[in-house]
This record gives sequence, C-alpha cells and structure tokens, in this order.
Amino acid sequence: MKSIKNLSAYPTSLSIVADDILEFHAARLLLLLKICGEKGSLKGLTKMAKLDFFVRYPQFFRIAAKVLGEDLGKGNTNTEAESKMVRYHYGPWDQRYYHVLAYLEAKGLIKATKEGSAIILSLTDLGSESTAKLERNISFAPIVDQMRQVKKVLGNKKGTELKNLVYEIFDEEVAKLSMGEVITP
Repeated sequence: MKSIKNLSAYPTSLSIVADDILEFHAARLLLLLKICGEKGSLKGLTKMAKLDFFVRYPQFFRIAAKVLGEDLGKGNTNTEAESKMVRYHYGPWDQRYYHVLAYLEAKGLIKATKEGSAIILSLTDLGSESTAKLERNISFAPIVDQMRQVKKVLGNKKGTELKNLVYEIFDEEVAKLSMGEVITP
C-alpha cells in the first residue's frame, strides 16, 4: 500500500488504483466507525470487518437484507466490490486492517482499547472532526449512503452474529473458499 503523500516519487507511466492507497482505506474505516458505530465506536474487530464487508460488497448486502426481510427499495444497485477482501478464519477480512488501524491510531484519529477479549475502536475528537468533513464530501456520498443502509439493517448485531450470517448465506462465495482466497461477487 502506498501513502498519497509518497505518490510524487511514483513513476507517472504506471497507473495507481484507489485500492492501493492507504488513505482511501483509512477514510472508509473512519466513516465506518462514525456511521455504523455507536457514538463513533465499534466493539470488536470481527464486527468491524463484517460491517466493512457489507459496505464494500453491496450485492452481498442486498442479498443479506432480503434474507433478513428488509426491503431496501431501489437504492444503490451497485454490484461491484469497492475493494476486495479475502477469506480468513472468521470470514471476510482485509489483510491491511492492522496496518490501516495502526496508521489511524498513530495519526490520533482513533483509539483502541480492550474490553475483555474485544478491541473497541473509537474515534478521537480529531477523528470525529475528520469524519465530519469526509461525510460532507460529495465524493464519499455513495459509500456514506451504503453505510447508512448497512447500519440500519445490521448495526445492532454482534460480530459473531454477523460472521454466522455471512457463513450461512454465502456458503459458496465465502465459507467454502480456502484461507486467503479473494472473495468475488
């Protein structure tokens, strides 16, 4: 992954995709904490990863919502994955999470605390100010809308419930994949 501030040293003849940019993932996770969390906090890495999965894979979210009896209306019909995730021990996971979370903590945008065995990720005051700016930015409107839908349908579920839901509904697409295999819609 590359930081946007280091891109000036990157050869101009090579293309750069948003999925390779650290700040792209950092912005999405900040918004996830603000919009899908409770008062800017999420309890558990599993919950964070599963909510992020449903944000990044709108097609899978629409299917899960339908299974749960939720009518999303026409809304976002995007079927492309925002950025890919892999099959991991507890379902969909992004190998970059630890790197991005460390980056956010080092920048003073989030804090991580332990409650029993769970890690609680919370926005700091600076993180809250930053997400307020991101939330108003028109470029983030589609992902903000997706997050609001995910929060409405799945926000009250615990990480384990979300993990079980993914395995139950997406057996072929997720559960039967080998560890580290990329999940595709």
